[in-house]
Amino acid sequence: MAALGWLTPRRRSSTARSVLAGEASAEAARKSSQDSETPDLAVEEPEFPVLGDDKAAAFFDLDNTVMQGAALFHFGRGLYKRKFFETRDLAKFAWQQAWFRLAGVEDPEHMQEARDSALSIVKGHRVAELKSIGEEIYDEYMAERIWPGTRALAQAHLDAGQKVWLVTAAPVEIAQVIARRLGLTGALGTVAESVDGVYTGKLVGEPLHGPAKAEAVRALAGAEGLDLSRCAAYSDSHNDIPMLSLVGHPYAINPDTKLRKHARSLDWRLRDYRTGRKAAKVGIPAAAGVGAVAGGTAAAIAITRRRR
Repeated sequence: MAALGWLTPRRRSSTARSVLAGEASAEAARKSSQDSETPDLAVEEPEFPVLGDDKAAAFFDLDNTVMQGAALFHFGRGLYKRKFFETRDLAKFAWQQAWFRLAGVEDPEHMQEARDSALSIVKGHRVAELKSIGEEIYDEYMAERIWPGTRALAQAHLDAGQKVWLVTAAPVEIAQVIARRLGLTGALGTVAESVDGVYTGKLVGEPLHGPAKAEAVRALAGAEGLDLSRCAAYSDSHNDIPMLSLVGHPYAINPDTKLRKHARSLDWRLRDYRTGRKAAKVGIPAAAGVGAVAGGTAAAIAITRRRR
């Protein structure tokens, strides 16, 4: 039963929620004075999420949807600080992270390299050790990169009495840390093989990416007795179209070019927190407007080496 602990909803402290409400309110006021093109969200949009609908839940992609950049790269940065690998490996992580944040899309080759590197780095280390380090890395590199707007959307579902999961290709241990820190229900992530609590350097199955995310959501919905037509999913990447297409309420958050085009063709709801501009089709719950726009997209990272 202990293994199911991450499925248990956690309450946010009143203090944390008050801080979130205050930050969001201030940003909403600032933006309303700057953006005269903001549409009236209350005109046609019905109340959503629906209060007390226990057959509904929300599923959030992590990288560039909930958090700026890729969790795996931030994790690699933290491991480097702790002498898990050498400088030449950090240069590769830095280049991949810079490309990802500036381009705003996933490069399959980069992601595969990052996964392979991470697996080789953690091989032989204990799962408990990496979980503990993950808590520290969240505080050091991830907490300040959470998009307030997306966090507000997740909180709206929680306030409506719904469960909220992260669904990510990042290691499940890291995903669970992030979910817990944000007060979410839990997380679905890539599972690395371990024997007697020690990583073997292999994966269990394949990375939770693309169609695999949709299958994970479908399986979890079946186990939880959810009605997917009443559920919501949020992502920035066209790779997650299978997951977004699975639910009745798909949202494109900080979308890449392919997802933006696809979302517009199907009249999906859009929101972009990267530059402060409003998407052409907003139609998102009022809680979305709560989201603060967190600074610029990225800062360039100087790399003196070329990728081999």
